[in-house]
Amino acid sequence: MKKVYLVAGLLMFQTMLLAQIKSPAEFLGYELGERFTPHHKVVAYFQHVASENPAVKLREYGKTNELRPLLVAFVSSVENINQLETIRTDNLKRAGMLEGAPELSIPVHWMSYNVHGNEAVSSEATMMTLFSLVDPDSSQYRPWLDEMLVVLDPCVNPDGQERYVNWYQQKMNKVLQPDLQSIEHREPWPGGRPNHYLFDLNRDWAWQTQVESQQRLALYNEWLPQVHLDFHEQGINSPYYFAPAAEPLHVQLTDFQQEYQERFGRNTATYFDANDWFYFTKERFDLLYPSYGDTYPMYNGAIGMTIEQGGSGSAGIGGYTADGDTVTLKDRIIHHHTTGISAIQTTFDLKEKVLEAYSNYFEGSSSDPVGPYKSFVIKGSNPPAKVHALLDLLDKNNIRYGLSGKSASLTGFSYQNGQSERLNLEENDIIINAYQPKSVLTQVLFEPEPVLNDSITYDITSWALPYAYGLEAFAMESRLDAGQPYEAAAFEPNQPDVETLAYIAPWNATLHVKFLAALLQEGIRVRYNEYPFEVAGNSYPTGSLIITRGGNDYVPNFHQKVTDLANSFEISLGQTNTAYVDSGKDFGSSHVRVIQKPSIALVGGEGVSSLNFGEIWHFLDSELRYPVVILERDQLASADLSRYDVMVLPSGSYPDELYETLTEWVTAGGKLLALDEALTLFADKEEGMLRTFADEDEKALQDSIKGKAMEAEKIAPFLERERLDISNYAAGAIFEVQLDSTHPLGYGKNGTFYTLKNSSNRYALMDQGINAGYISGTDSHRTGFIGYKIKGGMARSLVFGVEAKGRGQLIYLVDNPVFRSFWEDGKLILANALFLSGN
Repeated sequence: MKKVYLVAGLLMFQTMLLAQIKSPAEFLGYELGERFTPHHKVVAYFQHVASENPAVKLREYGKTNELRPLLVAFVSSVENINQLETIRTDNLKRAGMLEGAPELSIPVHWMSYNVHGNEAVSSEATMMTLFSLVDPDSSQYRPWLDEMLVVLDPCVNPDGQERYVNWYQQKMNKVLQPDLQSIEHREPWPGGRPNHYLFDLNRDWAWQTQVESQQRLALYNEWLPQVHLDFHEQGINSPYYFAPAAEPLHVQLTDFQQEYQERFGRNTATYFDANDWFYFTKERFDLLYPSYGDTYPMYNGAIGMTIEQGGSGSAGIGGYTADGDTVTLKDRIIHHHTTGISAIQTTFDLKEKVLEAYSNYFEGSSSDPVGPYKSFVIKGSNPPAKVHALLDLLDKNNIRYGLSGKSASLTGFSYQNGQSERLNLEENDIIINAYQPKSVLTQVLFEPEPVLNDSITYDITSWALPYAYGLEAFAMESRLDAGQPYEAAAFEPNQPDVETLAYIAPWNATLHVKFLAALLQEGIRVRYNEYPFEVAGNSYPTGSLIITRGGNDYVPNFHQKVTDLANSFEISLGQTNTAYVDSGKDFGSSHVRVIQKPSIALVGGEGVSSLNFGEIWHFLDSELRYPVVILERDQLASADLSRYDVMVLPSGSYPDELYETLTEWVTAGGKLLALDEALTLFADKEEGMLRTFADEDEKALQDSIKGKAMEAEKIAPFLERERLDISNYAAGAIFEVQLDSTHPLGYGKNGTFYTLKNSSNRYALMDQGINAGYISGTDSHRTGFIGYKIKGGMARSLVFGVEAKGRGQLIYLVDNPVFRSFWEDGKLILANALFLSGN
């Protein structure tokens, strides 16, 4: 009897707790959809529900750059919540990440909201969905929660969401004003879409360059759910979008992953049809690029889906569409809520098949990989710091690797040469093969040429890591197993020695740039060499960092400071007691240049690409910890630019009247870096300098190619125009760039760089400037889509150039070398431009 009373008492206690749960309206003091909710109140509501309901458990998994909490809510039955760890480890056992057999049959259904901050309907919808699942007056969803675990991440991007919501609250009218010309619908630069450093977090899943992504993916990979939904908004004139996804679909997607999307789509359509809500499927949003909130889960065994509501930052509380209809925040909330419920229902209905297909996915892909390349070899002769940067990314994604431990003569695809050739496998080479739980993700990240079953794609079409990291590597069609686990060589700390005349550091990776930035911040004078040299039995290439005792006599504890900084980055320093070199130039030569600590200004504001601005800002401020002044584009004409040695113009639109202002500053001794679209401000201004075409003949040739294509397109069917239009488009095409290794822009690169081309922009080789990096011919194209109308024009085109002007210089970076910060090898190019060129 006592046991019966105890159970009854517990049930009564739980019922009392549930009765205390407030609805969002009761808790917030307004109905959802009347206004946007600040992030801290969204967090407070989740905390309230979790505190009142034992079937909800919150976990804070990190903080943003602006120190806002990142959290998820686990929602299920009380019994399941009490065995969360078993459910988690069951998933990892199904995936082969842990040994053993699962104990339970509980699928994990994950839903992420508000990855784009100004798509703020998501955080509102997640509160509605949370309350619906635990509503004490409704038991509608309890049978579902008894047999599955729902995970809600209410706001992936709190800093962006708060930026948008705070701005909107200041501009909104109390009376609904849907006129899109009203100020509340005209969000200022940079908008709330990106995070603190203005990164698009929905392109960062695989690369994990941002703190939000790093912390979220660490949690995600602890669970590896079966289903993941990513909630978004699109333009206000678009109706609702839900899966099935559009072509191109990656060839490694399974039949069941596509079947689930079809079942979900039809189930969701039933809800939408009953309410006369418009929607579309199988258009626009494809499944190819691996770093989205739908594709990354797909390549990790889950069913990943993007969900898009029409509205976004311009819609506000309500806005007119082009058809004259009013899209309200309340409408958008209920649409997202309905889709979330439909997805949970679909997972419940297919729960046995979901778990079975998930287990089969990992078992099949790891024992019999589908892709043509089964193994990948990273040569051990690559610079260690660059190899370690790649391995750090593999560790973040739980991709396994090891050392070769043997020697052999094999045949494999050379990323560098773009063809199959002989490979001399050596003991210290690193092997990553596809016979592992993360098989599909491994193949996708390393595949030399993704298969495109449709060339109209939403994002870039190539991203192979050996190109992004600038590593000599091979892809093998056969299985190649590691002979032994990889263990990084133990770092031997540098020891300060007062007899040392100079310490010498390498210069070939981002790690070395961080070291330089730290030295400059400490006021330590650093030099670099323009010619290779040998001293004390060691050889050093051009661009090596030379930190001499002489010239740093004003630095207290010089030897200790230099070695401590090097040790903090685990950089082994060369040492010499003489400046008299065995070959090359002595340290007192004019060819051993002092690196002046630059005062850097970065330009942002209206007209400037917020994404490219953010990439550069993050590189300087977060990675290098180097001070940077941020100027608005529209204040350049009136600002005192003499305070700055270096100015960076990210991609963007700059008014012609700035040309004179900026070139006068350069002539007086400034160094200006122009990236991507910013080059148009300087192009075709002066004879012999930066030009779109070298001469009329080159222009006529390109016009002829496009002219012939346009003739054929004149009679093309109207609905084919979009497909024909992509012949003018580059979607992440990788080209080999020939670098001038004698110029500072080419230091540390051994004469080669792989550029990621995302536009049709091309410029001729300069007659009077320095063509520090160029594409030699169309055979330099390695992978990725580029339209035939523009591909030929890339031959003999500029990628990196330098133009002297008075006492200063203009540095042209035609392609963005730090794209999304995952193009790791380009960071050294940017650093060369910032710190070395022009000294």
